[in-house]
Amino acid sequence: MTGDAPGEVRFQGVGVSSGIARGTIHVVRDDLDDVPRYGISAAQVTNEIGRFETALIQTRAQILKMQQQIAEAIGAKDAGIFDAHLLVVEDRTLIDEVLRKLETDLCNVESVFQEVASNYSETLSKIDDPYLRERVLDIQDVAKRVVRNLQGKAPKAFLSLAEPHILVAHNITPSDTATMNREQVLGLATDLGSRTSHTAIMARSLNIPAIVGLHDVTEVLETGQPVLLDGYNGLLILRPTPDTLWHYGELEQRKGQEAEQLTGLRETKSTTRDGRHIVLSANIELPGDVEAVSRNGAEGIGLYRTEFLYLNRTTLPSEEEQYEAYRKVAERVAPHPLIIRTFDLGGDKIAGTLDQGDELNPFMGWRAIRFCLAHVDIFKAQLRAILRTSAVGNVKIMFPMISGLEELRRALVVLAECKEELARSGESYGAETEVGAMIEVPSAAIAADMLAREVDFFSIGTNDLIQYTVAADRMNERVAHLHEPTHPSILRLLKTVSDAAHANKLWVGVCGEMAGDLTLVPLLLGLGIDELSVSATLVPRVKRAVQSVTISECEQLVAEALGLDTAAAILALCTQIAQNRYGDLLS
Repeated sequence: MTGDAPGEVRFQGVGVSSGIARGTIHVVRDDLDDVPRYGISAAQVTNEIGRFETALIQTRAQILKMQQQIAEAIGAKDAGIFDAHLLVVEDRTLIDEVLRKLETDLCNVESVFQEVASNYSETLSKIDDPYLRERVLDIQDVAKRVVRNLQGKAPKAFLSLAEPHILVAHNITPSDTATMNREQVLGLATDLGSRTSHTAIMARSLNIPAIVGLHDVTEVLETGQPVLLDGYNGLLILRPTPDTLWHYGELEQRKGQEAEQLTGLRETKSTTRDGRHIVLSANIELPGDVEAVSRNGAEGIGLYRTEFLYLNRTTLPSEEEQYEAYRKVAERVAPHPLIIRTFDLGGDKIAGTLDQGDELNPFMGWRAIRFCLAHVDIFKAQLRAILRTSAVGNVKIMFPMISGLEELRRALVVLAECKEELARSGESYGAETEVGAMIEVPSAAIAADMLAREVDFFSIGTNDLIQYTVAADRMNERVAHLHEPTHPSILRLLKTVSDAAHANKLWVGVCGEMAGDLTLVPLLLGLGIDELSVSATLVPRVKRAVQSVTISECEQLVAEALGLDTAAAILALCTQIAQNRYGDLLS
């Protein structure tokens, strides 16, 4: 906290969603519901159980409604945050313990449930496992909702505020974000959080300026105070002076002009100054996202996340349903390519139609290609739908989370069987459909030379590759600082993959967040990356970065970077060339 002018106070946090917001604040402190405890008779236990079951049903319905709202508004990936909440209200261990204590303690169910949920949270928070610790907030969020339903309380008042405001809270849960009146929320600021926290993810998806990691700001500020929120630099400014307001007015005008200039790049090519063309594609997850692909000047779709077909529904999508969804997208982007990633279910993307059981660490468990190979009927339905789509467009297939050659070959055998089945049935399909492997597991990167002999292209998923290589869960704010794209080991793995691809005459792309990091574009180009696939809204900025550099200077950057031994030193080298060539995009 700093006071840069009389009456003005600045709080420094982490900017996680860019933009500027001005207005009065509404402060929400971490309020625990006051739950009275009183005794009941044995004859009243049945009635308490009935109340408890009704509250669980009501809570589940509320979560499903929020999930549907988020899926319709911003996509299934973000709606998937609530899968963990649904698991809480269906957790037999927790529910059975509540029922047991009702019988033994003979107290009202609100107090029993809160006690059990609190013990459950405390136990998980002490376990040395980042995934289980992440579940503590989910349990606390759902527990408050269950208690409110048991008490017959209305939803939290701040969720239905009808006047424009900047919301300041200790923590904003996914359910809070889903149910708040988003038209009236100008910005978000929280004590807790990191760049990859749920609040950050949801704020970016909703295009709301946001700051997290402000520590104890809710203890200092009061509802009604005027603030300016700077989501670019992570500043929350209390009582901004006229000079500060003027400065930010200038910044907004400059950002507006920059956005207008970038729009003019839509029809230009992403070609370096010395003539090397880099394919610049977009990542999508919903058919409706195709509009943004062409609007921002992308050359097709480099990653179509197909999980949305399985999430937030009670029945499995048929082959025909999938075919129709894929066909519409393929026709819209033609003649540009459409790369369809087969289902990456598991981890944080659990389909309601599929019982996967409990896993201590699902991100490294039964997911993606592993899951598909264990459910061949589901896998085949998708592969047949994609192959049929390839008859009407430039469609490619990509297998996620390949860890080795045997796994890849098993997937290719299933694909060959699908081609035979379609041929026997007389269906049209793309017999020469290109097949690629996602490189997001270190073992796949190390064995890239072997994998390259079996496929047509590689696409590197840097999000998982980094977290698996440095053994740091990027959703865990305690170790988020270890998620370093410029770590020397990551640089070497990327070079290994790129070299193996080119030695076998394959093209190689990057579809993780690293591809959209403007500071790292020269590094990726110097490594020989042929394609970058990013969020559609980032395409103009990345295109401008590509157009500003030469391959020769990027290759020189990589040669120097390979001689450095720290992530910070490599990042500084990347930052220097980015600042020299397109520094205005970084400011």
